[in-house]
Amino acid sequence: MTVSPVEFVETLLPGVGVRYELTTRAGQPVGIVVRREGSVELVFYDRRDPDQAREVLQLDADEVAAVAEVLGAPRVTQRFADLSREVPGLESTRVTVPAGSPYAGRPMGDTRARTLTGCSIVALVRGSDVVTAPGPEQLLQVGDVLVVIGSGPGLAAFAALVTGQS
Repeated sequence: MTVSPVEFVETLLPGVGVRYELTTRAGQPVGIVVRREGSVELVFYDRRDPDQAREVLQLDADEVAAVAEVLGAPRVTQRFADLSREVPGLESTRVTVPAGSPYAGRPMGDTRARTLTGCSIVALVRGSDVVTAPGPEQLLQVGDVLVVIGSGPGLAAFAALVTGQS
């Protein structure tokens, strides 16, 4: 049996986030709004009038992280990176915590990333697990991939900080 890929229509919502729309194989139109702060709205549209929302399910950032872990979080992480297209001068990158990093085994807050570089860590990828909006208590491990947003120079400073090259 061959499974054809699901096609999403993606719409940037300036100042809000990104909306994905799809129609399930059963014919149900669904929208997923991924907000910049990490919350998500699942919108189930009326089949006869796809502009009419039949039901809206709101998930906070913690609920999104839990669902993403179950469903396969790489796409959620990619969306955080892609949101940087919305704001001129805002860029995103991924930085891997290398062996020898001064922060491996330490809480993320110890990096003082926002204070020292002006960058924000919006997600942490560890294997197939993703932590969206990780808190300062999150322990960093060698091999963790940090999804970071900030200015170009800030991102360079962040990479140098985490890799121990600053």
